[in-house]
Amino acid sequence: MKAEIIAVGTELLLGQVVNTNATFLSEELADLGIEVYYHTVVGDNPQRLEQLLVEAEERSDLIVLCGGLGPTDDDLTKDTVAAHIQHSLVQDEQALTRLNEFFTFSKHKMTENNLRQTLMIDGGIAVQNPTGLAVGTLITENKTTYLLLPGPPNELKPMFQQNARPLLEELFPQAEQLISRVLRFYGIGESQLVTELKELIDTQTNPTIAPYAKPNEVTLRLTAKIADERVGQELLDNLENAVMDKVGEYFYGYGDENSLVKVTVDALKKHGKTVTAAESLTAGLFQSTLGDVSGVSEVFKGGFVTYSAETKARFLGIDPAMLEKEGTVSEACAVAMAEQARQLADADFAVSFTGVAGPDELEGQPAGTVWIGLAEKGQPTVAVLQHFNRDRHYIRKSAVMKGLDLILRAVEKKK
Repeated sequence: MKAEIIAVGTELLLGQVVNTNATFLSEELADLGIEVYYHTVVGDNPQRLEQLLVEAEERSDLIVLCGGLGPTDDDLTKDTVAAHIQHSLVQDEQALTRLNEFFTFSKHKMTENNLRQTLMIDGGIAVQNPTGLAVGTLITENKTTYLLLPGPPNELKPMFQQNARPLLEELFPQAEQLISRVLRFYGIGESQLVTELKELIDTQTNPTIAPYAKPNEVTLRLTAKIADERVGQELLDNLENAVMDKVGEYFYGYGDENSLVKVTVDALKKHGKTVTAAESLTAGLFQSTLGDVSGVSEVFKGGFVTYSAETKARFLGIDPAMLEKEGTVSEACAVAMAEQARQLADADFAVSFTGVAGPDELEGQPAGTVWIGLAEKGQPTVAVLQHFNRDRHYIRKSAVMKGLDLILRAVEKKK
């Protein structure tokens, strides 16, 4: 079965909005055994959308359209698709009830154009929107199935998973399906990872290996095409074991939604350990990154941002004479920052960051020179020297990722 995704919205063509919906929908459809052959973006223009629908019908069994279901005059997806298949638009009573309840609760005046969001294509199945107001439609006409979804990802994702996906599973049962497993790696670049796994990649059949480079990390998606779930999981287990034999030292977690900071926080919780930080060049970015994880207060009570030599001495109690002699961009400074932060916060671990974010040199050190200290209760404090390149933001983000990696390895007692 062939499918394609059409994203509707001039803002996408102008680069004002990133089309993350296509990525999400492609993965979801692949899980259903439905292969996506085309991604297309078209502006809010009914003539161009009509032309695209004619082309799409010739090559695809399922056409998923996202965007253009809202209340404004440029939201013309439903009108255009309905006219194309010669159906009318009708009001969905469930969507109308939800709309009225929303405006009653919010105590805002409802303008007439909001009623457009309650319209669906006559003869189709209404796809309810659990987080928004625009109802979708699933309809088949002349051997082509159309699925209309809203554009905002916070509406489209739950709407698809809760309501559209079950309909597609019922409408298009597949003898085979794709199942995937995502492995996440830190400390190894994509080129090195691919080199280490060259033999596995060159001989892959089913399951397959797909590497993806992301900022400061690499992921591998292992995918099996199977008719039996148990067999598929065994295939993925065998391939994962082969991957781990070669690059397992860099592995830190699973899944698209996982992250190094979440895995690190979960490890601290699991082992009942606490962490603090003393930051210079990262200026609180590490602590802010921790704060993005729900429940982090169990393991993180606070830390220090000491950007200057004066605040390092005043807030952390570091000897000014040492700072004067060794400099702030030094192993000695990173060690002292980590040790003092851990003692002051009475934490099990402390990480420190000091260095040159750039673009200019500092203390004769080039931009990207970073010392990261790690203090652990009952263990000698260590500091590692890193040389990051690219821009200021990338250097600071890279330092944070390395700090998380050091903590995770220390908590899990990994080399």
